[in-house]
Amino acid sequence: MKLKPILALAFLLAFVQVQAQQLTPPDTLKTSGGPLLIQPITHGTLALTYKAKTIYVDPYGGADLFKGLPEPDLILITDIHGDHLDTATLGALNTEKVRLVVPRAVAEMLPEKYKQQLVILDNGGQSMQQGINILAMPMYNLPDTAGAFHPKGRGNGYVLQLGDKRVYISGDTEGIPEMRRLEDIDVAFVSMNLPYTMEVDQAADAVLEFQPKIVYPYHYRGQNGLSDVEKFKQLVGAKNKNIEVRLKEWYPNK
Repeated sequence: MKLKPILALAFLLAFVQVQAQQLTPPDTLKTSGGPLLIQPITHGTLALTYKAKTIYVDPYGGADLFKGLPEPDLILITDIHGDHLDTATLGALNTEKVRLVVPRAVAEMLPEKYKQQLVILDNGGQSMQQGINILAMPMYNLPDTAGAFHPKGRGNGYVLQLGDKRVYISGDTEGIPEMRRLEDIDVAFVSMNLPYTMEVDQAADAVLEFQPKIVYPYHYRGQNGLSDVEKFKQLVGAKNKNIEVRLKEWYPNK
């Protein structure tokens, strides 16, 4: 009687489907190289799929959050804090053949087993991985002092060239001059949480200066709960209606 194995398989498939349904549905952006799938996951964690290659950014929160997604071909890590460098989540994912693009401070904290897989970039460094050009951007607090949560030079934001589209991932930063000088950004992920990064007013002011076509507020859970991303959207829209602010569910279990 094969009923029990069939029921077990049906249960497993249903379980995986439920897990996948917990994620916000992905957005699709047309590029010159084909569709780019943008998948919010949680907090500062997201996945990008382009030309059948999948990039995980700051995988965090446990491997269950990634069920239903393609396994990663490339992983970007921005900083040393546990909501960016999560070795438990990394260890639970299939990363055997994956390149990890990281700042030097992250490389120094990763277990030895990852050392041969690392691409270490300092601020301003570039690397071509999986046919994608990756530029490491500064990310830091203002003022840049020794006691800052994020001193200049330790972590990386990233700009990715995906076909004819440029995607900016801010990492944990304030509205720094390097962000404000960005040009031709099609999609931006911008952090906004106090006291670790910046308030929504500063984030809106910076976005209005570098004018991405689409911006996702992300990494917006702070010491006192979630930042007011609706206010951020209103501030941006009041001064530049050509910037599309996309609000997604980054904290489904808040």
